[in-house]
Amino acid sequence: MKLNKHMKTKGQIKDRGRIKWTAMMLPEHVQMLREWQQEDRYNVKPELNEFDLEAVHEEIGLAYRRQCSVEVRIWQDGIRSFSGIVAAIDLQHGLLRLDTGSGIETLLFKDIVGAKTLE
Repeated sequence: MKLNKHMKTKGQIKDRGRIKWTAMMLPEHVQMLREWQQEDRYNVKPELNEFDLEAVHEEIGLAYRRQCSVEVRIWQDGIRSFSGIVAAIDLQHGLLRLDTGSGIETLLFKDIVGAKTLE
């Protein structure tokens, strides 16, 4: 049996994907498709529903009470992660202060998209 590295099996169908179409495309079309794929890679801020927000707040509250390490993921033109111990929770201003060991990071609650205790 001849192996073709470009063949992908999807169920019972063997397919070469876009490779079979590029011979019929103009270079301008190929460039436009590449730009389109780059645009698709841009991330948008994940919308958290009520249950996700509750889980994140419980995780942060648990880490604060136990004084254990927590990893907090925030959205700032992409997802960034901070790890450390919760130093303070300011509900009036919607701030979370996280002691990362190299300093205190102040994070906004509205930017938090995830949290996970590390211990």
